Amino acid sequence: MKERYWKYSLVVFILGLGYLLFRQAQPFMNGILGGFTLYLLLRNFTFWLQTKMKRALAVWLVTIGVTLFILIPLSLFTWAMVSQVSKMHFDTEAIVRPIGEVVDFIKERTGFDVMSEKSLSFLVSQASSIGQSVMSGVSDLLINLCVAIMLMFFMLYEGKNMEHYISTLLPFKAENKVEVLKKVQLMVRSNAIGIPLLAIIQGLISLGGYLICDAPNPFLSAMLTAFASVIPIVGTVLVWGPITVYFLIVGNWVSALIMLGYGGLIVAQCDNLIRFILQKKMADVHPLITIFGVVAGLPLFGFMGIIFGPLMVSLFLLFVEMFRKEFLLTDEDSSEVSQG
Repeated sequence: MKERYWKYSLVVFILGLGYLLFRQAQPFMNGILGGFTLYLLLRNFTFWLQTKMKRALAVWLVTIGVTLFILIPLSLFTWAMVSQVSKMHFDTEAIVRPIGEVVDFIKERTGFDVMSEKSLSFLVSQASSIGQSVMSGVSDLLINLCVAIMLMFFMLYEGKNMEHYISTLLPFKAENKVEVLKKVQLMVRSNAIGIPLLAIIQGLISLGGYLICDAPNPFLSAMLTAFASVIPIVGTVLVWGPITVYFLIVGNWVSALIMLGYGGLIVAQCDNLIRFILQKKMADVHPLITIFGVVAGLPLFGFMGIIFGPLMVSLFLLFVEMFRKEFLLTDEDSSEVSQG
């Protein structure tokens, strides 16, 4: 009884402290998951490099290289985004005129003045809160980037020992442990490479439509489309949809129809097709796993949910299959499955 008491007490302490640590680590979750992703992407190369030189030197070289190849492109991309935003130009007169007509129509029909002092103060407060959120997001990005680089360094330095330790904690048979670790590495690598690649392709495809329709700031719109492509279900319509509405407001019906057709038939359908091809090519994963995984992962993990959400769904299905084979199938069923 005493041994059982200490055993269960230790489990309670582990779970309780783990929960508290997880709560405190949530602001840095993107950095933690980012460091884990970088580790899985670079582990094979780092282990090979360690056979050619000292372990510490190999890890330092990889860390410095990753820092340069992440910070410099990210800085350039941020500068390009800011530059594009600063150059934004719209036909303000063409926009304000129909908006004014809509405001007058609403006031005449309902008596509600959209442009009243109360409404304008609400819009100003919302704009200021959006600005604060953007600044907070930039600072969080820098902090999580530092966390990811630091965590990646220590994981690469103690990579093999860490993997062996995690393997001893997994409550599976030896062959199932290998299967789980392979699944984790395959899913993380495929999503970490496939999702950014899909975003770049989507941005390039959408850029053609924006140039054809002479959309305002086509390059900025293409960048935003690339970002929106990772959002499940709605995706790129968050960008080309408002641009279509803009053309309707200014009375450019031809460009509105072209943008609607190009976005709905080419951009949206290419998104589904390319996503299916990449997932099948890189990890042989059904697109529904990716979609449901991203939907579940974004609220749990933030931006990194686009990578670890599908991993969570895949591991769930893998654990269900392990349970089925281990406890539900008889010997005859197992032989039939293996023959099939």
